[in-house]
Amino acid sequence: MSLTEEQQQQVEQQNAIEDNRANLQASAEAKRMKAESIRTAKEILMENRRTTAAADAADITAEEIMALAVKLSDHINA
Repeated sequence: MSLTEEQQQQVEQQNAIEDNRANLQASAEAKRMKAESIRTAKEILMENRRTTAAADAADITAEEIMALAVKLSDHINA
């Protein structure tokens, strides 16, 4: 027994809603993982700076944090 046109439209609409929800969830998870990589990179760089001799210490830049975060993400996703 096949579905009526209205039932088929409802099924397609429900599928579209579920696909959209899944895409939003995946996007939110990707953002969460990226933020976690940035936090981890910052912690690593701060700990490395803390254990460095004062004469050798340099300021931590946002670029250094982002570069390490990208490396961490690439390693995790490899």
